[in-house]
Amino acid sequence: MSEVRVRFAPSPTGVLHLGGARTALFNYLFARHEGGKFLLRIEDTDRERSTDESTKAIIDAMAWMGLHHDEEIVYQSKRIDAHQAALDKLISQKSVYKCYCTPEERNAAREKAESEGGSYIHRCDCRDADTEKSLPYVWRFRMPQEGETVFDDIVQGTIATANREIEDLVVARQDGSPLYNFVVVVDDAFQRVTHVIRGKDHLTNTPKQIQIYKALGLPVPQFAHLPLILGLSKRLRSAGVESYRDQGYLASGLNNYISRLGWSYGDQEIFTFDEIIEKFELKNVNRSEGSLDLQKMEWVNQQHIQNSDGALLTREVVPFLKKEGIDIDGDSSKLAAAVETMRARAKTMVELAQNLKFYFVADDALEYDEMARKKFFTDDAIAKLKGMAAALETVTDWTEEAIAECVNAYIAGHNLKLKDVAQPARVALVGRAAGPGLWETMVVLGKASSIQRLATARTE
Repeated sequence: MSEVRVRFAPSPTGVLHLGGARTALFNYLFARHEGGKFLLRIEDTDRERSTDESTKAIIDAMAWMGLHHDEEIVYQSKRIDAHQAALDKLISQKSVYKCYCTPEERNAAREKAESEGGSYIHRCDCRDADTEKSLPYVWRFRMPQEGETVFDDIVQGTIATANREIEDLVVARQDGSPLYNFVVVVDDAFQRVTHVIRGKDHLTNTPKQIQIYKALGLPVPQFAHLPLILGLSKRLRSAGVESYRDQGYLASGLNNYISRLGWSYGDQEIFTFDEIIEKFELKNVNRSEGSLDLQKMEWVNQQHIQNSDGALLTREVVPFLKKEGIDIDGDSSKLAAAVETMRARAKTMVELAQNLKFYFVADDALEYDEMARKKFFTDDAIAKLKGMAAALETVTDWTEEAIAECVNAYIAGHNLKLKDVAQPARVALVGRAAGPGLWETMVVLGKASSIQRLATARTE
């Protein structure tokens, strides 16, 4: 096989949504698995809808996902001369013709076909006319009317379409400005794309494009049409990758989850990015659609939070802590230790930051969960916490072992059990009834804060 060259070609008219992100990811995985090139093309010929902001958002989202492109970005709008040259070639060899049909005429033909129970395929007298008219027109491709267009799709299998069922598609407007099915062929050939990997919604475009490749004398790439993602509501369809990042998904978690929407490797669910690259093959992409399951997505992300490198996770949580009003450096040893106590409890980085917040607020600013305070902060419990705080003053080596030894000695000396102080102490230290172990919590908080919070626990 010659060098694999694949491309992701978004239109910069909005954000990089989940379906587009999955297409970009599959192209990237295939290129890296095969030792090939992953290319990026910005299809910005729609100047009214394309924006620089969207272009930047798409590129930033891809960078966050780790989808770094090879070679320079190709901007379709800068290749107008090449598109015109290709159109001129089609004109010169009479592979296209001027179509003067008005929208009203096409609508009438469509309504007639539908009323007769058939599907509308544009055919008009313009195709065989040999006279010019002083009327507005478009350039239509002269599709073969006999035989079939056949291709072997890597995912969907052999696809055969009768040429009589393919319309004479518009390839350019009167001013020569190209339309999608034409210009994508010209630009894919320019980038020497060997495999076109895209959503199954493009499947009907492929026979048209194959005929354009042949008319231009260009090599036809291999095609792989991916199953669609079901379960995307209007809100989720419009949500960009950055919204999942802001909700606290790790890039590794998002990549893992969306890679499994249509691709599988045995029963394995959790993969590192390197593992996905190593194992990814297009032959293992399913034909059937995958359904978005946000609960499953959270679970996958939770596994990545648990398995991530501690230093990386500590840096990742910093911006989420800042949104919670905690300004702290990602190199903080206290933060690193705090993350280790709470990482197993969080599904997202937002949740992790919220769970960590108690470690970094001022001792007298700790907010209590009202139900936990009413349940565990009795007058008797408050007295026990003050006694426990006084006992902890004697600990010189602030370790889990030393703290445990001191507290156990205190409760034994007062004929108590650990349960008599454990939950009230947790509420005093954390602000709620659920949290990490008492000893590890106090080690991270430090001696001064731990004693202060225990000694000043209040019923109101």
